Amino acid sequence: MDNPKIRKLLILIHLFAASFMAPAFGLVAITGGLHMVGGGEKVQTTQVTLPAGAMLDFNSPTLDADVRALFEQANIDVDFGYIKARGAAKIQTRPTSRTYAEISQTPNGLTATVNTPNFQKAMMEIHKGHGPKILRSYHKLVALALFLVILGGFMVGILARAYRVKTLLALGLGTLLYIAMIMFG
Repeated sequence: MDNPKIRKLLILIHLFAASFMAPAFGLVAITGGLHMVGGGEKVQTTQVTLPAGAMLDFNSPTLDADVRALFEQANIDVDFGYIKARGAAKIQTRPTSRTYAEISQTPNGLTATVNTPNFQKAMMEIHKGHGPKILRSYHKLVALALFLVILGGFMVGILARAYRVKTLLALGLGTLLYIAMIMFG
């Protein structure tokens, strides 16, 4: 079927979806590329003193409020959205794309650090999904849009008789190359 109206509509949807995703995929391409070549992600870590005898139950349903109260008591200025368990004896405030804290349970009590990522590290944290929750929701929408862009581009190629064989050939070669790199790389 070589229907120019359907193809034109798919191209328009493809264009809008790709443009919508451009900022997110630009960030992913830049941060991922810099990470692969050793792009200088750094975190400045500062040990902080907690009040003597400070305690936290990492399994408490009120852990968020307990950490906020501990930070207020210790004059630690870290604004966070949520807490992530990092094993049984360590928690981390999130997002880690901005200044965050890590609290560890040791045999000698609680220890804490305040960590400030440089710009490259902050952007890599966003790349990995460790940014604000609203940004994580946006990235889920971008993932859906990417799937639709891929599907739309494929459909445009299949619907155009002149591009059908080339589209299938590119899909086949890309698939084989990807599988070969996974299996033999």
